[in-house]
Amino acid sequence: MKQIDLLIIGGGPAGLAAAAAAYESGCRDMLILEREETLGGILKQCIHNGFGLHTFKEELTGPEYAQRYIDKILEYGIPYQTGAMVIEITPEKTVTCVSREKGLEQFSARAIILAMGCRERPRGSLGTPGWRCAGVYTAGTAQKFVNLQGLMPGKRVVILGSGDIGLIMARRMTFSGAEVLGCVELMPYSAGLKRNIVQCLDDFDIPLYLSHTVIDIEGKERLSGVTIAKVDGDLKPIPGTEIHFDCDTLLLSVGLIPENELSEMAGVKLSPATSGAIVDDRLMTSVEGIFSCGNVLHVHDLVDFVSQESARAGENAAAYLEGRLDICAQRIPVVAGSGVNALVPQYISQSANCPTTIMFRPRAVRKNAVVRVCVGDEELLRKKYRVLAPGEMVTMTLPADFMQRQAAQAQGAEVLVEVLE
Repeated sequence: MKQIDLLIIGGGPAGLAAAAAAYESGCRDMLILEREETLGGILKQCIHNGFGLHTFKEELTGPEYAQRYIDKILEYGIPYQTGAMVIEITPEKTVTCVSREKGLEQFSARAIILAMGCRERPRGSLGTPGWRCAGVYTAGTAQKFVNLQGLMPGKRVVILGSGDIGLIMARRMTFSGAEVLGCVELMPYSAGLKRNIVQCLDDFDIPLYLSHTVIDIEGKERLSGVTIAKVDGDLKPIPGTEIHFDCDTLLLSVGLIPENELSEMAGVKLSPATSGAIVDDRLMTSVEGIFSCGNVLHVHDLVDFVSQESARAGENAAAYLEGRLDICAQRIPVVAGSGVNALVPQYISQSANCPTTIMFRPRAVRKNAVVRVCVGDEELLRKKYRVLAPGEMVTMTLPADFMQRQAAQAQGAEVLVEVLE
């Protein structure tokens, strides 16, 4: 059993940013465990630009963005193990991992940062009828084929779901010579960023079928076609609205799932709304000394936001190790009111003495909406938005001293976040 102060699970953008911030906050005894053969996570295959505008004030590709943090890890001399699969975490912060080089290893950590990221929702979770033929891929798998391995999944493509990865792959497949016949979205609004809809679909005249879904997949050995149909208010296909496409490839961009199996092993409580850990403003989970950040906590829009959040997790983990984190402070719940979904954090500590960032996704598209944050009868923040959409997160920053106000000190007080029309 190896003793270590800080163990970081995941060497993607979240884990790298957390490690760098922990080092800059004074932590020296740490280790990054990454299951893939190289650091960088999903960014290695995201060769398009648009990364880094918030963090580095310049536009970078995914690999360039990842390399900025990898260079920091190398400069600081932070140890890491790649090809190391963590198979167990206990509530006592004992971590078991396995690798080809070192076999089975166990670590006893004083603090852990969970930064495992997320995975794509597969076809099996959709219940779409049809043959189990070749040619059906998740969008991320197709991205890996094209960008890293130089392989083309197909030539005539339909995309189910309008998440950002699907939108970006619509453009990438077009660049690579394929014909993208359409992007099909179940909801009446896109799940992706507005800029990706414009740059990846509109600029290439790729149609977006809102309130539609795939109702049949054809082909025995290889996909030969799909049929889509319009859906009603209950998301049920409407007879007579079917459209058939002759195609050899169906890409699925139907949502991301935080990889929290290890979190559950550690006894961390999960939120039904985010599928990630329940955390306070310091990103500490329900298990003392275990922190969570990045897409394993909640699915983000931009990697810049992942890095900012993960840096806070690293700083707070270092503060916890030095005894500078008040773990006995009362925590006030943050409640999702009308129109609010996937709210993070779920608690704010009364010892909070710096601005607190709250993030959420609106439940539906809202025009000329107002978001307000209240504690009891006191309104802390009110902000107007021309458009709110579930595909884009909303960020609200509470003032540094709000927890010291009388309303926040009241027994049974809670922070309410709601969308008003």
